[in-house]
Amino acid sequence: MKKLIIPAMFCAALAGCALGPPPQPGEPMAAVEGRLGRPTARFQVGGDTVDEYGAGSFGQFTWMARYGPDGRLRSYEQVLTDEKFATVKLGVDDKTSILHTFGHPAETSYLSLRDLEVWSYRYKQSGVWDSMMHVHFSRDGKVREMMAGPDPMREAKDGWF
Repeated sequence: MKKLIIPAMFCAALAGCALGPPPQPGEPMAAVEGRLGRPTARFQVGGDTVDEYGAGSFGQFTWMARYGPDGRLRSYEQVLTDEKFATVKLGVDDKTSILHTFGHPAETSYLSLRDLEVWSYRYKQSGVWDSMMHVHFSRDGKVREMMAGPDPMREAKDGWF
């Protein structure tokens, strides 16, 4: 038992070091990347650079770091939220704007009967519920509808099947 206590304390201390305060506006890109590591994706949006720090296909959080033309941080936010999804404009936003706003989806699928491509993002609906936001695109790449629902990967299994 004593052999487990020291490594557990070391791991807890190390995890505490990794969870420092979020980057602050004005920090240079190199400093942010030095602290957070290499982004999962980088986009040029107008004159700004946007770095995606995604948690992968199983994660419920994606942080976007936006830098101005001077290479300094303008904003750093967790984008997989009800509030951010509410900013999507049906018929106006497209695949590129969704990618630049929310990052890469956890899953993609296609609804052949409706001819819609679907990008699905795992997130905490209302900050609590394990959910997925499904963004449906028509053939022209525009957002046609959005639908939130439970995340089947995280639903409790009752043991029957």
